[in-house]
Amino acid sequence: MVSTLGRSTPTPQVQHPAHSSWTAWTLLIVVAALGLSLDLGSKQWAFERVASQPVQVDRAAALADPGYSPIPPHDGIVALPGNLLDFRLVLNSGAVFGIGAHQRWFFISFSVIAVGVAVFLFGWRTEAKNRLLHIGIAMILAGALGNLWDRLIIGRVRDFLHMLPGWELPLGLHWPGGSPEIWPWIFNIADMLLLAGMGLVMLDMWWRGRAEAKDRRRISANSP
Repeated sequence: MVSTLGRSTPTPQVQHPAHSSWTAWTLLIVVAALGLSLDLGSKQWAFERVASQPVQVDRAAALADPGYSPIPPHDGIVALPGNLLDFRLVLNSGAVFGIGAHQRWFFISFSVIAVGVAVFLFGWRTEAKNRLLHIGIAMILAGALGNLWDRLIIGRVRDFLHMLPGWELPLGLHWPGGSPEIWPWIFNIADMLLLAGMGLVMLDMWWRGRAEAKDRRRISANSP
């Protein structure tokens, strides 16, 4: 019990934890499996079809040589007209959008820990009925596992989505790396799942925070 201004209010507890619900586990596993399949399948398709010839990554060479790249020069494929989205192949040794290049074991360790923490939070820190939150956690799991698979099996993360190609920053501005493009990063479905999942988690927290604040105001108004 926590006392606030002379009134005792119960500390929030998880009454029906998700780990005891088959429905919650099924939702988590199905969404995570679909996201992981979409990520790995899209990477496989891109590295077979986007360049002039299928690209095969030599894992040993990818791990031994930071400059290794079997990707031939290619123009890419226009996915959305109007310079909105192109498919262009890149092997990424960093994290989301290439951040932190050549830190492979750090990101492998971080991904493994993140997966464990996400499963623990899902099972023991969320209610069985928190569907939106569970979908968000499942998307985060799918994204983390998709890029973890690439780091372990391929040696690098396969990226192929280039958003707003050719669009440049105004006033001749450049990013710290020197690129003038509005969005110079090439990413993959796993990166999108990670960001979308975190967005859903934050949205769920915001909604529940508003509901709890509304309940507190109602209780306060009805208190003598």
